Order: sequence, then C-alpha cells, then structure tokens
Amino acid sequence: MMKKSEQATTLLPGLRHKEAAARPRVGDRIFSKVTLFFALLIVLILAGLLIALNIDAWPAVQKFGLSFLTSVSWDPVREEFGALPAVYGTLLSSLIGLIIAVPVSIGSAVFLSELAPEWLCRPCSFLIEMLAAIPSVIIGLWGLFVMVPFIRNPIEKWLGSSLGFLPFFQGPPFGVGFLSAGIILAIMVIPIITAVSRDVMRAVPITQREAMLALGATRWEMITRAVLPYCRSGLIGAVILGLGRALGETMAVTMVIGNSYNLTPSLFSPGVTIASKVASEFSEASGDLYIGSLIELALVLFGITLLVNIIARLLVWRSISVRGGGE
Repeated sequence: MMKKSEQATTLLPGLRHKEAAARPRVGDRIFSKVTLFFALLIVLILAGLLIALNIDAWPAVQKFGLSFLTSVSWDPVREEFGALPAVYGTLLSSLIGLIIAVPVSIGSAVFLSELAPEWLCRPCSFLIEMLAAIPSVIIGLWGLFVMVPFIRNPIEKWLGSSLGFLPFFQGPPFGVGFLSAGIILAIMVIPIITAVSRDVMRAVPITQREAMLALGATRWEMITRAVLPYCRSGLIGAVILGLGRALGETMAVTMVIGNSYNLTPSLFSPGVTIASKVASEFSEASGDLYIGSLIELALVLFGITLLVNIIARLLVWRSISVRGGGE
C-alpha cells in the first residue's frame, strides 16, 4: 500500500497545475485592461464631443431655448435663428431616400443571395461595393448636371400635371429641391443597405431553406417565410445604417437641394438640411450667436441620429425576442 507521503508527492504536481490554470495569466490581465481602456475611450470621446458642442452652442441655447426647434426664421442680420425648416428638410429628404432605396436594396440583396448565378453574383456585388466607395462630391456633381435637368423635365412636369392636386406635387418644376435630394440620397444609401442585407441573408443557415423546400414550398415562399423572417433584425440594422448615412450626408445634398430656408410640403420646392446649412454657412459665420446657432444645429442633428439609433436598437431587440419566443 502506498504511504500517505508518497500519495501527497504524487498528487502535488496535479494540484500545482490546477492552481496555475486557475490563476489568470499576466497576458490575459493586460489584454483585459487594454480592451477596457479602448471601450472607455470611445465613451470619453463621445462625452468630450457633446461637452465641446454644448459649450460652443451655449450662446444660442441661452438666448433661444426650446424655441430654437420651433422657429422658422434664419436671419443673421437680425440675429434670429430657428431650426425647424432644417430639421424638416433633413427628415423629409431622408424619408424620400429610404422610400426609394429600401425596396430596391432588399430586392437586389434577395437576387444576389438567393437567385443570381455565381458568374453574375460576383461582378454585381463588386459593382455595388464600388458604388458605395464613390465620393459624395462626385455624386453631387453628377446629380447637379445630369440628374437635376432630367428630374425637372420630364419627371416633375409629369408629376405636376398628373398629381398636381396633391400638395406634394405643386409648384413650378425647379429641378433642385427635396425630390432631387431624396433621389440622390437613395443612390448613396442603396449600396450600403444592399451589401449589408446580402451578407445577412447569406448568413441564414442552409437548413432553414432546405426545411421549407422539403415541406413543398416554392422558392418565393422559402425566401419570404424562411429567409427574410430569420434575418429580420439584420435587415432592420441595414436600413438604419443607410438612414444614418442619409441624415448626415452633406456635399451631394447641398448641390441639389437648392438651399432655400422654407417650410413647404411641395417636393418640387428648394429646401435645406441641417448638414447642408452648416456646411454652406459656417465659413462665413461671424459672431458668437451666429456660430452658436450653427453648432446648435449640429447638436440637433446629433440628437436625431442618436434617437434613430436607439429606436433601431429597440426594434432589433424586439425582433430577436419575438423570434426567440416563437422558437
């Protein structure tokens, strides 16, 4: 029989190995601290950005208060500033862009991920990603010299003559305006939504498709009942990512929207967005109140973007919870 001292000697190396494994290694501790620092750095950058913007915008915040969001006046001479037309133009042009872009993007993603042959899928995917890489100023120049004349005649003339009884299609066909800004935004966000949606659909397990086809479903039923519901949260994220790009787009929209500070339901009318207003006037702004009003506009855009992302996150969480509850 083995003595107790010999048994202890035999078990000692194993105990030491377990104790060494239980203790965190120095490299793991360093890696954990470094990643924590990077995570906190992002929060600090965001907080610093908000603090700096609030300090610079304080003269306008102190003078106008909440009335800044409801006022329609922008008169640097009288020092009267309001953000409502810019907020309206930002939301309207982005909404038009999404109405055009979402069906085209989701349809393109479905085709590329489910229907297109391999020889066609690769070059089309490459061209879509290349379109997303084109600088916005180039798209803006194309929109100003090519798209705007085409929108003025025949699109706006036809819409005015056919649907002129609606307030959205009243007024002279300028070419530049909310409609042109919405179309240019749609062109810019289609590649983003399409690329993300395609990747999300490709991540759906093949078993989802095979199960629906085994039950006798057609390919259309397989896509609409198995693929799209499974990746719904990812599609919502793709749309919100495109919306974020549309809300903050500057140069292309500035070139085609007309930069008129008014509040009108007509899509033919020139307008303005928050980003285009800040970009077009910041270089010539003088005085603390004028500069503070432009920076407060930037704060409003920041708040809109933050609110949109919060809503998107809530929608994604709800989509995931509903799908998990169904399973």
